Amino acid sequence: MVRFFIALATLKGWGLHQLDINNAFLHGHLSEEVYMRPPEGYLGVQPGQVCLLKRSLYGLKQFLALLVYVDDVLLTGSKDEDIQALKQFLDGLFTIKDLGFAKYFLGVEIARCSQGTYLHQRKYILDILDDTGLTGYKPATIPFPHGIKLTSSPDLMPEPEKYRRLIGRLLYLNFTRPDFSFIIQQLSQFVNNPSTHHWDAALHVVKYLKGSPSSGIFYPAASDSLLHAFSDADWGTCPDTRKSITGYCIFLGGSLLSWKTKKQTTISRSSAEAEYRALASTVCELQWLTYIAQDLHFPISLPITLWCDNQCCYPYYLNPVFHERTKHLDIDCHLVRNKYKEGFVQL
Repeated sequence: MVRFFIALATLKGWGLHQLDINNAFLHGHLSEEVYMRPPEGYLGVQPGQVCLLKRSLYGLKQFLALLVYVDDVLLTGSKDEDIQALKQFLDGLFTIKDLGFAKYFLGVEIARCSQGTYLHQRKYILDILDDTGLTGYKPATIPFPHGIKLTSSPDLMPEPEKYRRLIGRLLYLNFTRPDFSFIIQQLSQFVNNPSTHHWDAALHVVKYLKGSPSSGIFYPAASDSLLHAFSDADWGTCPDTRKSITGYCIFLGGSLLSWKTKKQTTISRSSAEAEYRALASTVCELQWLTYIAQDLHFPISLPITLWCDNQCCYPYYLNPVFHERTKHLDIDCHLVRNKYKEGFVQL
């Protein structure tokens, strides 16, 4: 959602502002139950009443959007004077702190220029290096050594909390680093019973980050607004369960919006089945992104181009007769086929 919000503001050339709500955490720990009344404009209004926030926006003829996470707010819109008017209205309700143009949001550093917007987590990476004691080590050139397969091991770590804490931090770092999404997916499988081998692999990832702490994702301002996606699957590669791995990435023009690497929930009996399960996951993500686009009044051109490198998937989504031989993946086949018939995707 955050990446879509920033990519949209970049494509439209809108200003990206940041607000902070004062006194959001005024009090410390409470020992008794506390009941709060939500502020006016938060709850759904009764028939005949008008939400204060909506009423304040009636005179604003252009588009405005807010992205709220607890007390941190990103604000963008098509006219700067409307943004300033909304800031003044919110300040009258909550007493906000105007932080100007967004530069640091939820641990993500935002750099804006005329060519586009760059997102990275350099400070976050440097903190990880300092906590793990690897600041002075030689950086690794690749995220993971070639040819290594992580499996369950009886050689358990004496302090598994260290591994879990590091993996949790690396998972959040995946927000701007798709280059090691697969590696983090592999490492996160063993948070319950990590071994010293898994810990060494996680430290290798940190050493790789040392060589590229400022790497991130760039959202170009000069780009088309077409949504397209790439889907792939790694069939039966988990040595412990023989489950396949789903991978996809979704672009809005030249802006990378969403990506994921995830182990499939069931065992696929063929590479085509694994690919189709990956396609189904990608289609669901595309559907969710179109819902966000509708909320932001951003038109999405249909059908969405969906790229797949498995020729066996074509007969299954074009011809329903083939489903008689693939009843074990019937739901995924029909999901992708129905979206194709609706004109939502084009494989």
